[in-house]
Amino acid sequence: MNEITKMLLFMVSCVLTNNFIFSKFLGCCPFLGVSNKVETAASMGLAVTFVMTIASLFSYMVYHWLLVPLKITFMQTIAFILVIAALVQFVEMFLKKASPSLHGALGIYLPLITTNCAVLGVATLNVSENYNLIYSVLNGAFSAIGFLVAIVLMAGVRERLENAKIPECMKGFPISLVSAGLMAIAFMGFSGLV
Repeated sequence: MNEITKMLLFMVSCVLTNNFIFSKFLGCCPFLGVSNKVETAASMGLAVTFVMTIASLFSYMVYHWLLVPLKITFMQTIAFILVIAALVQFVEMFLKKASPSLHGALGIYLPLITTNCAVLGVATLNVSENYNLIYSVLNGAFSAIGFLVAIVLMAGVRERLENAKIPECMKGFPISLVSAGLMAIAFMGFSGLV
């Protein structure tokens, strides 16, 4: 198998097979909290995609070019959180200036990207799997695209459920959890693909 084929399979597996939401259960807070409307979910997914991709790049550089030479790799979690926090601050300032309505719609969930375990998880996974720079960035980007796909699908399902006849005890969050579980089972079907 040539390198391009390996990269393509790696990218598809990041989106479908190793989806952070459905296989690793990382990033569930914004997944369940911001997935009421498709537009808001897509915006949150794009913000997370940007942060995860750039965080993967900068985390790789901080780890391999700073922490490893100084022999302080035990500080990786703190260093990664600082990198992610700075990136989220940049995204928040940009959205506040460029799209105040979107900034308001994302609300508290935008600054919570800093503590989103999926963003920190991808940086830590890149180190633990010993990915090179290219694979680290690809893992960040396509894992984030998997997050985007999951959150937009969930938002679409939740919009449809608003008009569905559901027993009173299942309305709201309970049916959302059931839907998320069924989506996770559906995504398990991709495990034989890659």
